[in-house]
Amino acid sequence: MNERAFFAIHSALPREGPGDRASLAWAMAFARPPADGRILDAGCGPGADIPGLLDYVPRGEVVAVDLHAPFANQVRARFRGDARVTVRHGDMLAQSGPFDLIWAAGSLYAPGVEAALPVMRRMLVPGGRIVFSDLCWTGPERPPEAVDFFATEYPDMGDEGTLRTRVARAGLRFQTVCKLPPAAWEAYYGPLENRLDLLRRDLPDDPEIATQVAAHEREIAVWRAHGDAFGYLLCVTAR
Repeated sequence: MNERAFFAIHSALPREGPGDRASLAWAMAFARPPADGRILDAGCGPGADIPGLLDYVPRGEVVAVDLHAPFANQVRARFRGDARVTVRHGDMLAQSGPFDLIWAAGSLYAPGVEAALPVMRRMLVPGGRIVFSDLCWTGPERPPEAVDFFATEYPDMGDEGTLRTRVARAGLRFQTVCKLPPAAWEAYYGPLENRLDLLRRDLPDDPEIATQVAAHEREIAVWRAHGDAFGYLLCVTAR
Protein backbone atom coordinates (compact mmCIF):
# COMPACT_ATOMS: atom_id res chain seq x y z
CA MET A 1 0.00 0.00 0.00
CA ASN A 2 1.17 3.52 -0.76
CA GLU A 3 2.57 4.92 2.50
CA ARG A 4 0.81 8.27 2.15
CA ALA A 5 -2.54 6.59 1.58
CA PHE A 6 -1.91 4.15 4.44
CA PHE A 7 -1.36 6.87 7.00
CA ALA A 8 -4.19 8.98 5.64
CA ILE A 9 -6.46 6.09 6.61
CA HIS A 10 -4.72 4.70 9.70
CA SER A 11 -3.17 7.69 11.45
CA ALA A 12 -6.27 8.53 13.46
CA LEU A 13 -7.38 5.03 14.51
CA PRO A 14 -7.29 3.84 18.14
CA ARG A 15 -6.09 0.39 17.13
CA GLU A 16 -4.66 -1.40 14.10
CA GLY A 17 -6.55 -4.66 14.18
CA PRO A 18 -9.33 -6.58 15.92
CA GLY A 19 -9.01 -6.83 19.68
CA ASP A 20 -10.43 -5.57 22.95
CA ARG A 21 -9.73 -5.49 26.68
CA ALA A 22 -11.92 -8.54 27.39
CA SER A 23 -9.92 -10.70 24.96
CA LEU A 24 -6.65 -9.45 26.46
CA ALA A 25 -7.90 -10.33 29.95
CA TRP A 26 -8.86 -13.83 28.76
CA ALA A 27 -5.33 -14.42 27.44
CA MET A 28 -3.65 -13.00 30.54
CA ALA A 29 -5.56 -15.41 32.76
CA PHE A 30 -3.44 -18.13 31.13
CA ALA A 31 -0.23 -16.21 30.41
CA ARG A 32 0.14 -14.85 33.96
CA PRO A 33 3.25 -12.66 33.67
CA PRO A 34 4.87 -11.76 37.00
CA ALA A 35 3.97 -8.38 38.46
CA ASP A 36 7.54 -7.20 37.85
CA GLY A 37 7.73 -8.90 34.45
CA ARG A 38 8.90 -7.61 31.10
CA ILE A 39 6.46 -7.64 28.16
CA LEU A 40 7.24 -7.03 24.50
CA ASP A 41 4.30 -5.48 22.66
CA ALA A 42 5.40 -6.61 19.19
CA GLY A 43 3.93 -4.43 16.46
CA CYS A 44 2.23 -2.14 18.96
CA GLY A 45 0.59 0.18 16.41
CA PRO A 46 -0.90 3.21 18.18
CA GLY A 47 -0.65 1.43 21.55
CA ALA A 48 -4.21 0.28 22.12
CA ASP A 49 -3.21 -2.74 24.22
CA ILE A 50 -0.52 -1.09 26.35
CA PRO A 51 -2.83 0.09 29.20
CA GLY A 52 -4.23 -3.43 29.50
CA LEU A 53 -0.78 -4.99 29.49
CA LEU A 54 0.44 -2.58 32.17
CA ASP A 55 -2.33 -3.79 34.48
CA TYR A 56 -0.59 -7.18 34.61
CA VAL A 57 2.96 -5.89 35.22
CA PRO A 58 2.39 -2.99 37.64
CA ARG A 59 6.02 -3.16 38.78
CA GLY A 60 7.41 -4.25 35.43
CA GLU A 61 7.95 -2.91 31.92
CA VAL A 62 6.23 -2.92 28.55
CA VAL A 63 8.59 -2.55 25.59
CA ALA A 64 6.46 -1.32 22.68
CA VAL A 65 7.97 -1.64 19.22
CA ASP A 66 6.64 -0.84 15.76
CA LEU A 67 8.26 -0.70 12.35
CA HIS A 68 6.33 2.45 11.42
CA ALA A 69 7.88 5.56 12.96
CA PRO A 70 4.59 7.52 13.15
CA PHE A 71 3.09 4.81 15.37
CA ALA A 72 6.18 4.68 17.58
CA ASN A 73 6.11 8.47 17.91
CA GLN A 74 2.40 8.42 18.74
CA VAL A 75 2.93 5.84 21.50
CA ARG A 76 5.97 7.72 22.83
CA ALA A 77 3.90 10.90 23.16
CA ARG A 78 0.96 9.08 24.74
CA PHE A 79 3.03 7.39 27.45
CA ARG A 80 5.60 10.10 28.01
CA GLY A 81 6.42 10.20 31.70
CA ASP A 82 5.44 6.57 32.39
CA ALA A 83 8.72 4.86 33.28
CA ARG A 84 7.12 1.46 32.75
CA VAL A 85 6.80 2.01 28.98
CA THR A 86 9.79 1.89 26.64
CA VAL A 87 9.05 2.71 22.99
CA ARG A 88 11.21 1.59 20.08
CA HIS A 89 10.99 2.20 16.36
CA GLY A 90 12.21 -0.92 14.60
CA ASP A 91 11.78 -4.56 13.71
CA MET A 92 9.88 -6.55 16.35
CA LEU A 93 12.01 -9.60 15.50
CA ALA A 94 15.26 -7.74 16.21
CA GLN A 95 14.61 -6.99 19.88
CA SER A 96 16.76 -8.05 22.80
CA GLY A 97 15.17 -10.07 25.57
CA PRO A 98 14.65 -11.67 27.82
CA PHE A 99 10.90 -11.18 28.04
CA ASP A 100 8.41 -12.90 30.30
CA LEU A 101 5.69 -12.39 27.69
CA ILE A 102 5.54 -11.40 24.04
CA TRP A 103 2.22 -9.94 22.96
CA ALA A 104 1.73 -10.00 19.18
CA ALA A 105 -1.82 -8.95 18.41
CA GLY A 106 -2.35 -9.48 14.69
CA SER A 107 1.21 -8.42 13.91
CA LEU A 108 2.70 -11.69 12.63
CA TYR A 109 1.04 -11.59 9.20
CA ALA A 110 3.97 -9.70 7.66
CA PRO A 111 6.86 -12.00 8.69
CA GLY A 112 4.53 -15.00 8.90
CA VAL A 113 3.74 -17.05 12.00
CA GLU A 114 6.10 -19.87 11.06
CA ALA A 115 9.05 -17.51 10.55
CA ALA A 116 8.34 -15.27 13.54
CA LEU A 117 7.68 -17.74 16.36
CA PRO A 118 11.13 -19.41 16.48
CA VAL A 119 12.79 -15.98 16.62
CA MET A 120 10.45 -14.83 19.38
CA ARG A 121 10.97 -18.04 21.33
CA ARG A 122 14.63 -17.16 21.71
CA MET A 123 13.66 -13.83 23.31
CA LEU A 124 11.75 -15.53 26.15
CA VAL A 125 12.79 -16.41 29.67
CA PRO A 126 12.43 -20.15 30.41
CA GLY A 127 8.72 -20.78 30.76
CA GLY A 128 7.87 -17.47 29.08
CA ARG A 129 4.77 -17.02 26.96
CA ILE A 130 3.96 -15.79 23.48
CA VAL A 131 0.39 -14.63 22.96
CA PHE A 132 -0.48 -13.92 19.35
CA SER A 133 -3.51 -13.70 17.10
CA ASP A 134 -3.62 -14.98 13.57
CA LEU A 135 -6.27 -14.94 10.87
CA CYS A 136 -7.62 -18.44 10.26
CA TRP A 137 -10.48 -20.35 8.72
CA THR A 138 -12.80 -21.25 11.60
CA GLY A 139 -15.93 -22.73 10.04
CA PRO A 140 -16.77 -25.70 7.83
CA GLU A 141 -17.61 -23.48 4.86
CA ARG A 142 -15.15 -21.45 2.81
CA PRO A 143 -17.25 -18.95 0.84
CA PRO A 144 -15.80 -18.23 -2.61
CA GLU A 145 -15.79 -14.46 -2.01
CA ALA A 146 -13.70 -14.89 1.14
CA VAL A 147 -11.40 -17.45 -0.48
CA ASP A 148 -10.77 -15.07 -3.37
CA PHE A 149 -10.09 -12.15 -1.03
CA PHE A 150 -7.62 -13.98 1.20
CA ALA A 151 -5.83 -15.64 -1.71
CA THR A 152 -4.42 -12.19 -2.34
CA GLU A 153 -4.45 -10.61 1.12
CA TYR A 154 -3.20 -13.55 3.20
CA PRO A 155 -2.16 -16.52 1.06
CA ASP A 156 -0.68 -18.43 4.05
CA MET A 157 -4.00 -18.47 5.91
CA GLY A 158 -4.79 -21.86 7.42
CA ASP A 159 -7.03 -23.21 10.17
CA GLU A 160 -6.51 -24.10 13.83
CA GLY A 161 -4.76 -27.32 12.88
CA THR A 162 -2.32 -25.37 10.72
CA LEU A 163 -1.68 -23.00 13.60
CA ARG A 164 -1.01 -25.82 16.07
CA THR A 165 1.49 -27.33 13.64
CA ARG A 166 3.32 -24.02 13.26
CA VAL A 167 3.49 -23.58 17.03
CA ALA A 168 4.92 -27.08 17.46
CA ARG A 169 7.53 -26.52 14.74
CA ALA A 170 8.68 -23.41 16.61
CA GLY A 171 9.40 -25.52 19.70
CA LEU A 172 6.54 -23.99 21.68
CA ARG A 173 3.75 -25.59 23.69
CA PHE A 174 0.21 -24.72 22.58
CA GLN A 175 -1.69 -23.83 25.76
CA THR A 176 -5.07 -22.60 24.65
CA VAL A 177 -6.91 -20.71 21.93
CA CYS A 178 -10.11 -18.74 21.40
CA LYS A 179 -11.74 -16.97 18.48
CA LEU A 180 -11.95 -13.21 18.88
CA PRO A 181 -15.62 -12.18 19.29
CA PRO A 182 -17.48 -9.78 16.99
CA ALA A 183 -17.01 -7.00 19.57
CA ALA A 184 -13.25 -7.19 19.03
CA TRP A 185 -13.73 -6.69 15.28
CA GLU A 186 -16.14 -3.81 15.79
CA ALA A 187 -13.56 -2.12 18.05
CA TYR A 188 -11.38 -1.89 14.94
CA TYR A 189 -13.84 -1.63 12.08
CA GLY A 190 -16.17 0.92 13.72
CA PRO A 191 -13.56 3.71 13.90
CA LEU A 192 -12.13 2.59 10.54
CA GLU A 193 -15.51 2.97 8.83
CA ASN A 194 -15.88 6.46 10.29
CA ARG A 195 -12.43 7.36 8.96
CA LEU A 196 -13.24 6.02 5.49
CA ASP A 197 -16.42 8.09 5.40
CA LEU A 198 -14.47 11.24 6.24
CA LEU A 199 -11.83 10.58 3.58
CA ARG A 200 -14.44 9.87 0.92
CA ARG A 201 -16.05 13.21 1.72
CA ASP A 202 -12.90 15.31 2.17
CA LEU A 203 -10.62 13.83 -0.51
CA PRO A 204 -12.93 12.54 -3.24
CA ASP A 205 -10.54 13.38 -6.07
CA ASP A 206 -7.42 11.69 -4.68
CA PRO A 207 -7.08 8.46 -6.71
CA GLU A 208 -4.59 6.73 -4.38
CA ILE A 209 -6.73 7.29 -1.33
CA ALA A 210 -9.91 6.41 -3.22
CA THR A 211 -8.36 3.08 -4.21
CA GLN A 212 -7.40 2.28 -0.62
CA VAL A 213 -10.77 3.38 0.75
CA ALA A 214 -12.43 0.92 -1.65
CA ALA A 215 -10.01 -1.86 -0.64
CA HIS A 216 -10.72 -1.33 3.05
CA GLU A 217 -14.45 -1.24 2.41
CA ARG A 218 -14.21 -4.56 0.60
CA GLU A 219 -12.32 -6.06 3.55
CA ILE A 220 -15.04 -4.96 5.96
CA ALA A 221 -17.78 -6.23 3.65
CA VAL A 222 -16.15 -9.67 3.43
CA TRP A 223 -16.06 -9.91 7.21
CA ARG A 224 -19.65 -8.74 7.65
CA ALA A 225 -20.85 -11.28 5.08
CA HIS A 226 -18.65 -14.25 6.01
CA GLY A 227 -17.25 -13.66 9.50
CA ASP A 228 -18.61 -17.01 10.65
CA ALA A 229 -16.18 -18.75 8.27
CA PHE A 230 -12.97 -17.06 9.44
CA GLY A 231 -11.60 -15.00 12.27
CA TYR A 232 -8.63 -14.20 14.46
CA LEU A 233 -7.56 -17.03 16.74
CA LEU A 234 -5.94 -15.72 19.91
CA CYS A 235 -3.33 -18.26 21.00
CA VAL A 236 -1.42 -18.63 24.25
CA THR A 237 1.84 -20.56 23.82
CA ALA A 238 4.69 -21.35 26.18
CA ARG A 239 8.41 -21.99 25.91
